[in-house]
Amino acid sequence: MTETRKSMRTPLGRVLGLGSAKNGTDEFWMQRMTAIGAIPLTIAGLVLVISLTGRSYPAIRQILASPLVAVLMLLFILTNVVHMKIGIQVVIEDYIYEKKQKITLMMINTFFAWAIGLACAFSILKISFGV
Repeated sequence: MTETRKSMRTPLGRVLGLGSAKNGTDEFWMQRMTAIGAIPLTIAGLVLVISLTGRSYPAIRQILASPLVAVLMLLFILTNVVHMKIGIQVVIEDYIYEKKQKITLMMINTFFAWAIGLACAFSILKISFGV
């Protein structure tokens, strides 16, 4: 005789892949995708930094003003800022239990990620356009 396993999940929940929190694995996959994307971008960034060692400031500015380098650096920043935000958000959700404190920390995390991302993007664009 075979036993039929009963699931606690509703049929709609099984179809949509949703758990009890009513949101699926979006953050999980986004964090994994940003981690995978960050690997080649980090390697490119390290190669760039090593190649710039010992050069003069105008030479460094000229290299960073290259469209390819600027786009790679912007992608590096975007990928890592999103990855950082999701990672810190998961820690806050897992270890902070008081609702007011959790909401406050989530807001600070969001604003911090935006501030870091915008400051870095502004710097790269300013160098890239030579302003």
